[in-house]
Formats: sequence, structure tokens, C-alpha cells
Amino acid sequence: MIKAERLNQGDTVGVIAPASPPDLKNLDKGISFLESLGLKVKLGAHVNKKHGYLAGNDQQRLEDFHHMFQDPEITAIFCAGGGYGTGRIVADIDYASIKENPKIFWGYSDITCLHTAIRQETGLVTFHGPMLCSDVGKEGFDAESEKMFHQLFEPEGMHYNENLSPLEVIGEGEASGEVVGGNLSLLVNAMGTPYEIDTKGKLLFLEDVGEEPYRLDSFFNQLKLAGKLEDAAGIILGDFSGTETEKTKETLSLSQVYEDYFSHLNKPVLAGFKIGHCLPHYSIPFGTDAVLSSHRKSLMIQPGVD
Repeated sequence: MIKAERLNQGDTVGVIAPASPPDLKNLDKGISFLESLGLKVKLGAHVNKKHGYLAGNDQQRLEDFHHMFQDPEITAIFCAGGGYGTGRIVADIDYASIKENPKIFWGYSDITCLHTAIRQETGLVTFHGPMLCSDVGKEGFDAESEKMFHQLFEPEGMHYNENLSPLEVIGEGEASGEVVGGNLSLLVNAMGTPYEIDTKGKLLFLEDVGEEPYRLDSFFNQLKLAGKLEDAAGIILGDFSGTETEKTKETLSLSQVYEDYFSHLNKPVLAGFKIGHCLPHYSIPFGTDAVLSSHRKSLMIQPGVD
């Protein structure tokens, strides 16, 4: 496990768009937020590019990604937004360069592909948190979500309990391990590739948005059949918004789907964490040690920076 150095006021941070094109007006607001934290901001050369549904072609997005890790002035890298595209560049990333230049890396959703690959190829701790364009720059971005950026300046751990949101116990127990995971559909997309997630002895975090219960069922089933749920030490279920059924009136509830896949695992499984496509969005590091307890209804995560 490699932790990047904490941020200090006056540091220069980089902004890249490794997936879909960002809304530039919202991105400007997100940049202003970073500046309000006392940071200087350097944009990737291709952030404003468009190539269909991508923020520039694969080579342009890969160049920005590499440049930010190799630039000695940059101390942290923030993703403008998600959408789609990171899976197209993951095989061409220079992971040795990342290991030689460990930096804070922040994003979620489609960025899940990069989180998994970076951690498993280099050991670098990365951060699952709201993005500048699709979250920070939009109306309604809240103070609780803003506070989550402070963990980059001070190595403070996260103690998530029912003071933050109601938590549902689906599986009993207590387990420790590194927190890994991210967007459920992205993790399933990577199955059978060199960047398939390793869950053995880990606390597996899952979230998604806009997927109906039958779709989530199919994703959970894929993880089950691949042994990922059995291998995990515990399961952390984040926000699953937009699950309303449209295609059929005959459906199972999300709670029923949870019950089918997680209640018989003989390990801690808790649902209701406000982590994902939601507000507030509580940010967490991936790759640090944590403890998940059904008895205390809590998740305790070690700091993600030195």
C-alpha cells in the first residue's frame, strides 16, 4: 500500500477528463471550489476536447492522465466527470510511472476502472469522491460533501455510523480488510480482463445509479458466480438511486435482491451508506485498512494520505 502525501494550501493540482466530455460551465464552478481550498489548478491540455461521447480520443485522454502523474508540480489529480471511456485506456497506462510518482487521485463512477487498475498494479491508495463537473459544479452540492475534501489535507480516518445515515444489517459479523470496489456495472464489465477486481479478504464496496432491480440482480449474480462475494471479507452497499422499474410491473424490491445475494454469506453486510451518486456524498479512500461491524453498525476506515 502506497499513500500519497497530503495536500497543503498553495499546492498545484491537476484536472483531467478521462471519460466523457465535461460541462465546461459546471467545471469552472468546480475549479473555483478547489481554488477556495487554497489550491492552484492546472487543466489537462485536452479537457475541453470532444470525440463523440468521449472527452477527446483515447490518446489525448491518456496523454493528460500521464502528464499529470509525471508533472512534478502536480500534487493531486481530480477527475472532471465520469460517463464512459476509462476502460478504453486502462491497458495502455504506464503504471510504473504512477508508482514512481504517487499522487492523490480522486473520482468515482466510470473512474472505478482506474481505481481498480491503479491499486492492483501499483498499490496506490485512491479516493472515491464527487467530481468537479458532475457534482461539485452543480446546484445543490452540499456542505457535508464539501467537508470530505478536508481528508486530503489532514490524515484523518472516516468513522461512518448511523449519525450519517440509517444503516441496514443484511449479514451479521465483523471483519477487517482493505476497502475496494466502486460502481457495480463497471466492476462487472471488467470481469475476465487483467483488471478484474480482487476481493479476497477485502471489504467490497458497491454502488450504482439508474439500474432497475433485475439489472442489479444480474450484476450481483455475476459477482456471485465469479466467487467475488464469497472471497470478500465483508460487503459495503452504498447508494443505489434510480432503481424504479419501467419495463415490467412484476419486480422484486431492491431489499429482496439484497436478501437473496447477501443474507447467507456469513459475513458482515451493511446497506444504506451515502456513498455514490447521491448527496451528501461521503468520500472514502480505496486501499486502506478498515473495519466493518454489524454489531456497531459502523465502518471505520484508516486515513488515505500521509
